[in-house]
Amino acid sequence: MAVSPVEIRAGVLAFGNRTLWSGLDLEVEPGEFLAVLGPNGSGKTSLLKVLLGLQRLSGGSVRIVGRAPGSANARIGYIPQQRAMQDGLMLRGVDLVGLGLDGHRWGTGLFGIRERRRRVAEAIEAVGAGAYANAPVGRLSGGEQQRLRVAQALVGEPDVLFCDEPLLSLDIAHQRAVSELIDRRRREAGTAVLFVTHELNPVLSYVDRVLYLVNGQFRIGKPDDVMNSKTLSELYRAKVEVLRIGGQIHIAGARSAVCEDEPHHLDDHEYQHQRV
Repeated sequence: MAVSPVEIRAGVLAFGNRTLWSGLDLEVEPGEFLAVLGPNGSGKTSLLKVLLGLQRLSGGSVRIVGRAPGSANARIGYIPQQRAMQDGLMLRGVDLVGLGLDGHRWGTGLFGIRERRRRVAEAIEAVGAGAYANAPVGRLSGGEQQRLRVAQALVGEPDVLFCDEPLLSLDIAHQRAVSELIDRRRREAGTAVLFVTHELNPVLSYVDRVLYLVNGQFRIGKPDDVMNSKTLSELYRAKVEVLRIGGQIHIAGARSAVCEDEPHHLDDHEYQHQRV
């Protein structure tokens, strides 16, 4: 029997007197694309931290590829938000991608030099970054840097891929390219994808299920079952209109309340430090 890449049972997460969510039962299957949605402060980032082993649940249990969070790093890929790297950063693209193989362990890792080079080269080719892979990443555009981050996440051939708003700040063309790369990986290799986002439309055609978090409540289901006026009005406890125009979903009436209780999004170095 195959082990589920992500399994949460009766999950509870609270900060002080505020409960972000409780009674969360979630199982993500191999090859499934799950989008995690909700306003700021609803618990999306905190859920990602729980799955990466950076935040403990207040109650319930969580397993990642059959193990406790943080102990299955080699089987996890992580794509952060797009953030411009410093202009003076001389780390080459190939070196950035290589960190996805052995950036979390000392020494040369589990691979010989030839095997390491082969896997890095294949990952770079898969994302179409060969033309600039030997250039310093600080001199690349945001879209080019994000392609390399995708290659870094995929080079280890992970069983599960966690994405923290990876399309943020990218133009439409780069959003489409990055989304297609992620979807191709899950279809060809059966990699489970948990995709945290504020905007569903760029990945709507790939999504199997949605987890929507708001006001300490949640709904899980197919996009049509969750992204409708009735369900979102129940979650927000206010009238919400969901309109479908040209194959896209547009929501009117729900205000995104910013809450200081929830930690901010992960930085690249935060997850890399956790993996050492």
